[in-house]
Amino acid sequence: MSIEQKKIKVWDIPTRLFHWLTVGLLFSLWWTADSGEMEWHQICAYSFMVLIIFRLLWGVIGSETSRFSDFIAGPKKVMAYVTGKKTSPVVGHNPLGGYMVLFMLAVLSLQLVSGLFSSDDIFTEGPLYSMVSSDVSRWFTWLHKVNFNVILACIILHISVILIYAIRGNNLVSAMISGNKKLSDEELSMLPNTPKMASSILAISLVLILSAVIGYWLIAPIVAFL
Repeated sequence: MSIEQKKIKVWDIPTRLFHWLTVGLLFSLWWTADSGEMEWHQICAYSFMVLIIFRLLWGVIGSETSRFSDFIAGPKKVMAYVTGKKTSPVVGHNPLGGYMVLFMLAVLSLQLVSGLFSSDDIFTEGPLYSMVSSDVSRWFTWLHKVNFNVILACIILHISVILIYAIRGNNLVSAMISGNKKLSDEELSMLPNTPKMASSILAISLVLILSAVIGYWLIAPIVAFL
């Protein structure tokens, strides 16, 4: 006998766009660096900076399931989830997934910051290169290269977890595309409330402001040089 399931809204449009644009920009960043297209690499990096800063802000003022307060769990909740003793269904990121999100945001932010001080010792320098010594810049350049391997490892882990969940019947990719998740009537009854979604207008406003500032100071000079 099949259990009837109902769809509820879990992921807002800004969070979903952030996720898929991140996928595209990470590929673009790798390709431009590997091809030696450093001007375009910088443009992609500064565009990615808009995304990361937006996501950090959205983690505070965004939709309920996008907020850090929703998925940063204490040790007891993490252990309850790991041991299967959780008392209510997980709607957004589960406790382990929440910490993975934080770690990914940390390593991606580190990649951006290290790139600001890096140099390829040929033509391309980060905008803050002149603010540090050559030794410090070399260290940031080394960190920028090494941290990319950490990002690759995170991507492999992320894809592996998605495949495991898919095998178990939980299609995370579908939820991140549609924004909806299926729950049974029993699971719905255990939820204190359905997730509250923040205004997309607020998200658009944030992106426009960040794009204007970063575009003017960092992207426009590179575009003018092309």
